[in-house]
Amino acid sequence: MPGDGWDRAAEDGPDQDWSAEVAEIERRRVLARRMGGPAKVDRQHAAGKLTARERIDAIADPGSFAEIGALTGFARYDEHGRATEIQPANFVAGTARIAGRKVLLGVDDFTVRGGSGDAAIHAKQMFAEEYARQYRLPVVRLLDGASGGGSVRMTRAAGYTYVPVNPAWDAVVDNLSLVPVAAACLGPTVGLGAARLVMSHLAVMVEGIGQLFTAGPPVVLGAIGEDLTKEELGGASVHRDNGSVECIVPDERTAFAVIGDFLGYLPGSVFEIPPVVSSDDPPDRRDERLLGAIPRNPRRPYRIGPVLRAIFDAGSVFRYAEYGGGTVTALARLNGHPVGVIAADPYRGATMSAIGAQAIGRLVDLCETFHLPIVSLTDQAGVAIGAAAERRASIRAGARAITAVYQARVPQAEVILRRVYGVGGAGIVNRHRAGRSWAWPSGDWGSLPVQGGIEAAFRAQIEASADPAAEIERIAAELAALGSPFRTAERFGVQDLIDPRDTRPLLCDWVADAYRLLPELTGPPSFGARP
Repeated sequence: MPGDGWDRAAEDGPDQDWSAEVAEIERRRVLARRMGGPAKVDRQHAAGKLTARERIDAIADPGSFAEIGALTGFARYDEHGRATEIQPANFVAGTARIAGRKVLLGVDDFTVRGGSGDAAIHAKQMFAEEYARQYRLPVVRLLDGASGGGSVRMTRAAGYTYVPVNPAWDAVVDNLSLVPVAAACLGPTVGLGAARLVMSHLAVMVEGIGQLFTAGPPVVLGAIGEDLTKEELGGASVHRDNGSVECIVPDERTAFAVIGDFLGYLPGSVFEIPPVVSSDDPPDRRDERLLGAIPRNPRRPYRIGPVLRAIFDAGSVFRYAEYGGGTVTALARLNGHPVGVIAADPYRGATMSAIGAQAIGRLVDLCETFHLPIVSLTDQAGVAIGAAAERRASIRAGARAITAVYQARVPQAEVILRRVYGVGGAGIVNRHRAGRSWAWPSGDWGSLPVQGGIEAAFRAQIEASADPAAEIERIAAELAALGSPFRTAERFGVQDLIDPRDTRPLLCDWVADAYRLLPELTGPPSFGARP
């Protein structure tokens, strides 16, 4: 329409608009999507790995990825100033949605110089972390390579060395206390990449293709003489039980599903409360199997999995730190409300080991940071004992976990299933607060278990007896009568003894009260989160 302001461009013709530059933008985008080129892409596939772009398609909701810095890279120009060759940076970033949740997605591209610093544009990686901090977006890192660290080749090219500075590390640290951070180890993740993996609330490793190490096999061989493969140095068998990663999965798509599930329990940032979802599982459901879940014989173990499924919303139990041994940590829902869960797996032991204490500390810090109430299904036989436990400084690790529990401001509830012994049992929840607590009739508590405690406390009496074994049995029977949970309840040592089948209805009622308090707790945690 004449006079609408567009007539001048129409009169000038297409050679006077910006079509050429727009075409160049698209040409460069196409070149960036080629990544390291067909040969390197084929090599990535031959190693059983998806490419960076395929990983984005696999984890993000369809059509939701909006790239940041798509044209970032290294170009060569001819004498006319036209780019003849473009190597994209080996880090792809952008915003995306995962199961509807908007996140900042950072993905290493191993097809370009193996993710090393030679092909990195550090400003892009730094901006991604800072953007997530500024706009309070959860961070998802898909790691494969050195992830921007330096190299010997870079030193030679530059002609000097430098004092190391981890790119955007202030934002990386801040984000742990601000937004959910999840990371996946999808290849050899080394140096700065390894640090970025563990600087997360959830670290996932894919078995067979993911390895985690501070320095790779060639550096290790040259520095300390250990000749190891990547798997021997940092594969799943190395990290399965040492606390470096929360879980190990069989393939990449499972890793992406785990990350999506994990984010679903958490708010977008510490300034929000966890998302409450609708639940088809009735809050007043009473599972008859709970009545016999705990064997009457105290020496017989039981399976914790069915107990968790009977109490929490159907399909909602998300196992967290898989390395905890007998200590079970999880996220779950009660009538749609996310909570953190501490429990025990008696088949793997009910004492708090050093690594189990680490699992508890990780879960409690996660719950404190993102305002999830905590439920302890207590069967805690105390801090691990014996020479091996002492060598691992189990009591210090246990004390750190207990300190995390006591410093957490979020509401806490407890259901005592069986044992509550010693320092570990005393600190599994903060009983100095007015938190709600119930005990099953199978509850058994004290400063020490009867077995072993009798021999220590009544040694002289037992030795003076004509039949020491019979005397131990007599004392044990006397203490068993005194240890009746009804006697404890009479003195308000426990708030209530309950029918185990009432556990879910009681907790679903409690969690509604707990969530009313959460808006007061929003904002950064009282102590900054640490990896």
